Amino acid sequence: MTFCLGITVGEGLVGIADTRVLSGNESLVAKKVAAYQGPGFAFFIMTSGLRSLRDKVLLCFEDAYARDTKSRDRLFRIANLYSAQVRRVADEERSPLQQSGLNYNLYSLIGGQMSADSAHRLFLIYPEGNWVEIGPDTPYQIIGASGFGKPILERSVTPNDSLLYAFKVGILAFDATRLCAADVDFPIDVLLYTRGSFELVEHRYQRDELRPISNWWQERMRRSVQDLPSEWVESAFSKLDGRARAARLESA
Repeated sequence: MTFCLGITVGEGLVGIADTRVLSGNESLVAKKVAAYQGPGFAFFIMTSGLRSLRDKVLLCFEDAYARDTKSRDRLFRIANLYSAQVRRVADEERSPLQQSGLNYNLYSLIGGQMSADSAHRLFLIYPEGNWVEIGPDTPYQIIGASGFGKPILERSVTPNDSLLYAFKVGILAFDATRLCAADVDFPIDVLLYTRGSFELVEHRYQRDELRPISNWWQERMRRSVQDLPSEWVESAFSKLDGRARAARLESA
């Protein structure tokens, strides 16, 4: 499994990807994000699915991108170019995979900004090669292990949040996933993009670097549960107390 998260807010983009890759009984560390930037463009591609599919699609995309200069002005054209390679590899690999009991399961996130884009954009690419844009209504998308980190994102992230806030929430979403999914783990690769900068900032975090954040968050959650208003539980606990009193009388 994989954890790749993209968040889009007014200030820019946050990308977070774990690096655990399982191969049979082996656990490997490998990047799941590729970054591309230069004068007037910056974008990243994160993937979830079979590693062999990821590597082949990316190589085909890079070859097509080098030859197709007309697609470099808008990010949706990059998404189209990438999607074409997803379909191309699917035509070549789907049947052999199915014969081996495997699925063509490559999901991708593409985020960034090109020279003719008025703002940064974030796209989800499906294994079939079609795509959707991630917009302000739900300004995030997880591919891979999507269920464990979704609650905190759904409760916390809005398109008006700062890039720093989105980054913090993204780290907490990863932490929740890491605790619940055995095949998601450190190190993690982080990408930050500020709107209009055409520059991606990349950083890798090891487990020990974020351990204090995980411990702080766990303690804060336990404290918050203790501080929850308790009037609403009285109706249930009054019955429990009544039964406890009755049991004591019967045993006396």
